[in-house]
Amino acid sequence: MDRENQPINLKDVLIEMKDISELMVDLAYSAVLFESNAIADEVIELEERMNDLVYQARITSMMSVRRIEETEPMSGLLQLAEASERISNHAADIAKNIMRHVSFPANLRRALPEAEEATHRTVVAAGSPLDGARLGDIKLQSVTGIRIIMIRRMRQRFYDPDKHTVLRSGDVLVGRGPEYGFPELCELAGQPVPGDNDLTSSPINDLDRAAALMIEMKNISELSVGLAYSALLHDNLDLANEVVALEEELDEMRLRLDLWTLEAAKRVDDVASLRGMLYMSSFAESISDAASSIADVVLREIEVPPIIKRIVRESDEIIAWVTVHEGSTLDKKSLAESHVGTVTGMVIFAVKHENRWIYRPARNVCLYAGDLLVARGRRDGEEKLYCLCGADTDEIDNFEEE
Repeated sequence: MDRENQPINLKDVLIEMKDISELMVDLAYSAVLFESNAIADEVIELEERMNDLVYQARITSMMSVRRIEETEPMSGLLQLAEASERISNHAADIAKNIMRHVSFPANLRRALPEAEEATHRTVVAAGSPLDGARLGDIKLQSVTGIRIIMIRRMRQRFYDPDKHTVLRSGDVLVGRGPEYGFPELCELAGQPVPGDNDLTSSPINDLDRAAALMIEMKNISELSVGLAYSALLHDNLDLANEVVALEEELDEMRLRLDLWTLEAAKRVDDVASLRGMLYMSSFAESISDAASSIADVVLREIEVPPIIKRIVRESDEIIAWVTVHEGSTLDKKSLAESHVGTVTGMVIFAVKHENRWIYRPARNVCLYAGDLLVARGRRDGEEKLYCLCGADTDEIDNFEEE
C-alpha cells in the first residue's frame, strides 16, 4: 500500500484506528464462534490496514509538535493510538491461531452466543432479497435486530453504512446484534445458516465454568473500553478509576479461568483443544489493559485536547451520555418495558443512579428521573435515546461544538 496516499489528518487517522480495533475484536470473537477461516482472514487484512495507520499516526504526530507545551496533549493522542494498536494486535493473534487450526473448546463456542452482543458475517448471494436492496428500504435492523457495521466489496470496505447504501451480490456483510436474528439475516442474504451440530454438551464441569467465566471476561473487557472512552470524553475521574478497578477484577478472573482450564485438562483426552481457552483469556485481559491505558490519560491529568472528543464523537460507534428527565418515556420504567435497545439500537452499558454506578444493567433495572445513562451506538440512535429521556436534542449539537 502506498503510504503517500494515506490520510494525513491525525484526527481522521485516529478515528479509523479506533473503529478498526473495535471491529477486529468483534470479528475475532465471531471467528472463534464459527471456527471460520474466512472471518479470521478479515481480521488479518484489517491488521494490515491498522499497521499503515499506526505508521501514519506516528509520522503525523511528530510533524505536528512544534513547541514544548504541545507535547503533553500529543502524548494523550499517542496513548489513544497505542491502545487501538494493542487491541488490534491481540485480535489478529486470535485470528492467526484459527488459521493455524488451534481448536477452541465446544463449551466456549456454545457459550459465546450468550454474550451481550454477537457479531455475524454473511455474503449477499446473487438474486437474494438483499441483492440490489437499499439498507433504508429493507429496514434490516428492524427485521432481524442486527445492525450492519461493515460491508466489504472486493478490496473496498465501507464502515457504518447508512440507509442510502445499496447492497450488491458478493458483498460481505458484518453485523452486530442478537443471535436469534442471524438465521433471518442469512435467509435474506440467500445463504445457509451455519450449523451447530458440533456444539455438543460436555460433562466436564470445570470447563463449563471456565467457558461461562470467559464470557463474563469478554463482557467486562468490552465494558472497560466503553467506560474508558466515556471517561476521556467527559474528563471523568470516577469512570477512569472504575476502569482500573475492572482491570484488577479481570486479572483475578483470568487466574480462576486458567486454573479451571488446567483442572479440566486432567479429564480431557485431547489437551491441545484447551489451548484456545488460554489464548482467549489473554485476549480479554489485553483489551482491558488497553482500556486502562485510555483511562490513564484522565488519571494522570494529561491535558485532553478537543480533538480527542471529536475522535470519540465521530467514530462509527459513538458514546452517548444523557440524563433521564422527569415525566419522560423512560422515567419509572425498566429497560425491558421501555424497549430502549429495540427502539434506539443503542446499548446501555452504564447507569448512574443516586451516585452509584450500575454496569451492564439487566433488563429489569428500572430507570428514574435524574439517572445518567451511558450508551454506545449510531448517531441516529443517540437522537432517539435523547427523545426517550425527554432531553433536548439540541444538547447534542452544543456538545459537539465545545
